Amino acid sequence: MVSPAIALAFIPFVVTLLIRYRHYFCLFYRAVLVRRVRDYLTGIPKEERAFQYVLTHTIPGDPQHILETFDHWSYHCEYLSNLGPQKAKILERLIYEKAPLRVLELGTYCGYATILIAQLLPLGARLYTVEMDERKAAVAEKVIRLAGFDDDTVELIRGPSQEVIPQLKEKYGLSHVDFIFMGHWKRCYLRDLQLLEAHDLLLEGATIVADNIIFPGAPHFMQYVKACGKYKWRIHRTSLQYFRAIPDGMAQLTWTGLQ
Repeated sequence: MVSPAIALAFIPFVVTLLIRYRHYFCLFYRAVLVRRVRDYLTGIPKEERAFQYVLTHTIPGDPQHILETFDHWSYHCEYLSNLGPQKAKILERLIYEKAPLRVLELGTYCGYATILIAQLLPLGARLYTVEMDERKAAVAEKVIRLAGFDDDTVELIRGPSQEVIPQLKEKYGLSHVDFIFMGHWKRCYLRDLQLLEAHDLLLEGATIVADNIIFPGAPHFMQYVKACGKYKWRIHRTSLQYFRAIPDGMAQLTWTGLQ
């Protein structure tokens, strides 16, 4: 057994860890522990609980009000890994600058980034958004339609991204994409970027934005981007959505067309 003296000696170390990483402990508490308890008590997933809140507190057909309602829920009720207001400003500025006509989103989640992008698109543009989780896709579908966007503006594709990307040309009539937003599993970023290259879906000047590039991070993706010589890139440093004390960032890539 550990003697009391040794145990006491570890107390300052433990306290230091708790103070230094308190924001990460708070994230774990809100994102994992609270979710599991409420999932058990309610019998429905947190994304559906969030939608019920949005449905009763938002103005249908008002995308901005829906985003603000999601933000309120995530700050004050339960944590959702939506894009959040700080990162939304970065994505909003890029959409304005690029004015893309064909946008691909990988990882719809609850539809937060989807309706942010959709409301900024120029006339005649279309957004294709891919979600592999059926329950999350069902929530996103309701959120997108609640915001007032139909299939002509936003097409929600259900399925794993590695299966959907090779089908984009033949099945969905998408010959190329001008703008890609990645917000799905970080371990899939590199694989899906290479799939987009392999299937010749990127035109010269196409923009790729990848979220959570610092936390939890996508190191292999960034190593490839920096070493392959096919992209111009920069990092927009920000913080984790709804946790300003946790550093994060978004990668902005521009496809040069060099093979």
